[in-house]
Amino acid sequence: MSERPPLSKRPYRDGVLLNLVLAGLILVISWLTGGDAGRALIFAIGFFVVSTAWTWWRLRQRIDQERR
Repeated sequence: MSERPPLSKRPYRDGVLLNLVLAGLILVISWLTGGDAGRALIFAIGFFVVSTAWTWWRLRQRIDQERR
């Protein structure tokens, strides 16, 4: 198995920022293609919540594993 890159100083914040950018892309793509903005907003919020929870859960597992 290959070595993982080291964690940044603020991995939780970095995860939130990345997920915000991706959720924003959902809104931008919806707007560019003429999609329903309300539906895209609900989808983007759902994506943000689920992906941030997943990211934080995986970070917690990695931090706990590295401490052992």
